[in-house]
Amino acid sequence: MKTLSILMLVAIALQLSSCNTKDATPEQPNIVWITSEDNSKHYMELFDKNGITTPNIEKLAQHGITFNNAFSNAAVCSAARSTLISGCYGPRVASHYHRKIKTVPMPDGVEMFPAYLKEAGYYTANCYKEDYNIIKSDSVWDDSSKKATWRDRKEGQPFFYMFNIMTTHESRMHFTEEQYKTIKTKTNPEDCFVQPNHPYTDLFKYSNAWYRDKITQMDSEVGDVVAELEKDGLLENTFIFYFGDHGGVLPGSKGYIFETGLHIPLVVYVPEKYQHLVHTNTGGNVDEFVNFIDFGPTVLSLAGIKTPEGMDGKPFLGKEITKESLSDRDYSFSYADRFDEKFDMVRAIRKGNFKYIRNFQPFNYDGLMNNYRYKQLGYQEWAQLYAEKDLNKVQSQFFETKDCEALYDLNNDPFETINLANDPNYKTKLVQLRSLLNKQMKGMPDLSLYPEYYLINNAFDNTVKFGQDHKEDIAKYLDVANLMYEDYDAIKNTLKAKLQSKDTWERYWALNVCCKFKTEAKDLYAIASKITKADPVLINRVRAAEFLGLCKKTNPTKVITEALYQSKDANEALLIANSIVMLQDGYTNYKFNLDINKVNETVKSDKMVQWRFTYLGLL
Repeated sequence: MKTLSILMLVAIALQLSSCNTKDATPEQPNIVWITSEDNSKHYMELFDKNGITTPNIEKLAQHGITFNNAFSNAAVCSAARSTLISGCYGPRVASHYHRKIKTVPMPDGVEMFPAYLKEAGYYTANCYKEDYNIIKSDSVWDDSSKKATWRDRKEGQPFFYMFNIMTTHESRMHFTEEQYKTIKTKTNPEDCFVQPNHPYTDLFKYSNAWYRDKITQMDSEVGDVVAELEKDGLLENTFIFYFGDHGGVLPGSKGYIFETGLHIPLVVYVPEKYQHLVHTNTGGNVDEFVNFIDFGPTVLSLAGIKTPEGMDGKPFLGKEITKESLSDRDYSFSYADRFDEKFDMVRAIRKGNFKYIRNFQPFNYDGLMNNYRYKQLGYQEWAQLYAEKDLNKVQSQFFETKDCEALYDLNNDPFETINLANDPNYKTKLVQLRSLLNKQMKGMPDLSLYPEYYLINNAFDNTVKFGQDHKEDIAKYLDVANLMYEDYDAIKNTLKAKLQSKDTWERYWALNVCCKFKTEAKDLYAIASKITKADPVLINRVRAAEFLGLCKKTNPTKVITEALYQSKDANEALLIANSIVMLQDGYTNYKFNLDINKVNETVKSDKMVQWRFTYLGLL
């Protein structure tokens, strides 16, 4: 009996031990994100020989991992941050327009990633910028404010904390002429590298020095956050991510999906006790590609949470992530559409060291007026030097018609100045990356094959469902748009048929194609002329007039002016105004005689329309 009792006690003890082992939850790490505004990797010595030293970030790297190929999927704040917080590609959910006119919902059944941390017991705090183009639920942040801190959590509670540094934001580059003449930078302008597509002037050297000074200040602020964590005894339990919220901010970077707008610095500090959650020794570098869509899933992975279905990203750190599992990550997809009042649909694929850019509206040259960009003296000087014909060929590209396709070898051309798309030696690479982009856009699908104003009015209640319901149409519109990279004689009959299609957006994309071919498509002038008079959709009349105007066949100003007056939708009117500025300032120099009193009151009250109208002298 005594022996039986001992055996029973042993059995019970073993059972309890088994239950405790099964139910025990490993200690969850704290996770901190420190983001700096508008920083590409090009200005930090840790990532680029032309950069300056950032001792606090470099110290994190000594005890962590440096990611050599980290990318924002968008080149401006709200589009980039919407990608970060959702783990979803912007064009799939329509969160990629900046500034937002109307917020979009998250995909059905998916939350912003901090909500999953809260559910798992984390305290979530954000100090303090959000700038989401997506509807945020109450379950995302415990506190999102200027006073948010990890110190408000319960005792022993793990936390996710996001801290934003504004010091390097584009607005900090809005120094005046007087400041330029009187304030001496700490960085010597003569020591600064000026990228080859920029004019090599005293102002651009000064701008580079001024920006590097801001990076030095930002690095000090990173150090302040780390010091506070150390003061609280948290470094041994806390992953620290430092990264830029997208690229920037010298002219031609923020707002453009070149590498200077997308390729960000990323360092992850790894506590020694959590080495088992990473695949690289501390102090090491990682060459595999990571993208903003992956950041949220990575945080969840570190916390032991599976990536929710409906997110596009995949974790790059965590218990299940090995070096081998990342070996094929050499791919990044990026997107640009509207930046404030400036429209230009562009997509890009980077695979390895080759970059493919698809300009869907190549007549919208990069240097098209954008109110906020042109507050920077560098933009103003660049445009002035172009007007004075005082730039070389590479420096002039920013103000000239683009090719519909561009291919760059980033090993030999890191600033994307030599387009290899028409080089027969790179034909195989061009076709490969073109196919990858088409697959990406059709697979999501990419909602921007519809104009933004149409999506706002018809899709923003459930953008993902709208995309799935119209997936075949979107693929069809992409096929029409892709006619512009074919030989004209081979596609002219197809293009003619699409111009006469009963489908509004087939006609729209066919007209965009005509704008690319210009006078090559002179046999389509008569059809385009009919569209300017009879198409029931205003933007199609505008595009047809634009095509005829670009060809100098017909003065487009009357048709486009009347369309602006007829529009009752501010976003539609903004798109029309984009064409007005392009035709007025670009290589055609048409003069528009606009009457503000004939513009719809709803249109006139829109802030971004007002920026355009102020520039056009109407306000």
